[in-house]
Amino acid sequence: MNAKAAKPSPLNDSSRCSQQFANGKRCRILINDPDSRFCPSHAKLAENCRETADLADTLTDGLAEFTSAAPINDFLSRLLLLLAQNRICPRRAAVLAYITNQLLRTLSAMEKEAEDHDPKNAPVKIIWDIPGPKREQGDQPSCP
Repeated sequence: MNAKAAKPSPLNDSSRCSQQFANGKRCRILINDPDSRFCPSHAKLAENCRETADLADTLTDGLAEFTSAAPINDFLSRLLLLLAQNRICPRRAAVLAYITNQLLRTLSAMEKEAEDHDPKNAPVKIIWDIPGPKREQGDQPSCP
């Protein structure tokens, strides 16, 4: 039995873009820059992904959990600075601000659940409608 060499495929050529799509197929556009693995349009997308990773590091540096208002405030402050410097698009900033708004709204619900599970942390309840002493008809104080 003779083994035949596989026919070289132009899709596996190193001069073509390395971008793979969700269906497993590869981009067919030629690479212009020999230092790049991608065609011009996919190189731009790859650059945006690297910038997004840098922005994520900038936004979340030192913030481990968003379980109180202070880290959420810090995150929103950083987001505002990035938006003012035009380093993040307004649409993405709006989405991130919406998500932090939802986090901020859930903080009070989390505190309420903690109080319900641990009665020692519950606030003291004051009852204002305590009935007064029963008085006889003649004991009513008179107004001057």
